[in-house]
Amino acid sequence: MKDKLIEGAKAYGINLDDVQCGQLIKYIELLREWNEKVNLTAITEPDEIITKHFLDSMSVFETKYIKDTYSVIDVGTGAGFPGLVLKIVQPKLKVTLLDSLAKRLNFLQTVCSKIGIEDINFVHLRAEDGGTNPKYREKYDVAIARAVANMSVLSEYLLPFVKEGGYFIAQKGPLADEELEKAGNAITLLGGKIEKVADVQIPYTDLMHRIVVVKKIKSTPKIYPRKAGIPSKKPL
Repeated sequence: MKDKLIEGAKAYGINLDDVQCGQLIKYIELLREWNEKVNLTAITEPDEIITKHFLDSMSVFETKYIKDTYSVIDVGTGAGFPGLVLKIVQPKLKVTLLDSLAKRLNFLQTVCSKIGIEDINFVHLRAEDGGTNPKYREKYDVAIARAVANMSVLSEYLLPFVKEGGYFIAQKGPLADEELEKAGNAITLLGGKIEKVADVQIPYTDLMHRIVVVKKIKSTPKIYPRKAGIPSKKPL
């Protein structure tokens, strides 16, 4: 496992040390253990966790839009992908993991305790409620999400968290272009502008993902995000 982590990370120019490898391997053990009682992931084989969760999460560093000491919020973090993986790889990042399910956050708190990560924040809220909360609204350099919703909905979830001049990063699949076509008005309305769409190969697989980077160029109107449940039912 260690060799696969090291070589896979090198594909993105990341050099993992022994401590980081140990943290990721312990993360795998805890994920598999907890998954027996809490539904965290359908991917349970260690090699697949490395490729489809860990290396996939690391792929966002390929965009070069996440700097060493940035504040990053992972919205709908689930089992910690990509947010916790980013924190392990780049310990200076100020990471917040937001999720609507307390059981997932309990798992993540346990992982962080066991692998020695202390300076990380956990927020138990729905994205819509977090985005209207003054404590979190427009406070982050980067808001990130993986496989949460289509781009129209995701923009309303994430752009409210991003400060002006910051970025919203979405890890998407082959339908990214189609989603972006439909999401153009929503992105503009919420204060964003498409900055970059990058194709990224996941090491050891034939998976090609598209990473969408949206720059926050003006403040999000106060009426967004709308109340919980509305963005997904009535996308902008």
